[in-house]
Amino acid sequence: MSDAVDYLHAYATRAICRARRMPVGKLKRLQRAVGRIYLLLTKEAAVAPSIDYLEDFRAARRLEKSIAPERGQALSELGKTRRPPDAEKSKTALR
Repeated sequence: MSDAVDYLHAYATRAICRARRMPVGKLKRLQRAVGRIYLLLTKEAAVAPSIDYLEDFRAARRLEKSIAPERGQALSELGKTRRPPDAEKSKTALR
């Protein structure tokens, strides 16, 4: 199960780096907490290889997604996605 340790450590590193880029506030604290959770899961997976930590991992992933959704997804929810100018012209040409 050393792969699980490596994967969890990569998630922890990515979460902590993302938290470093965030402005000071509640979301940054939550993101850092998610990073710490991943690190604890890494240690748990290293000590006792099992699948008991997967539910905790999924809960941490859901929390992380709610904190900082993917950039494209966040922009589309806000309605701020920009269409290229050619897209509007092609719609009128098809009609």
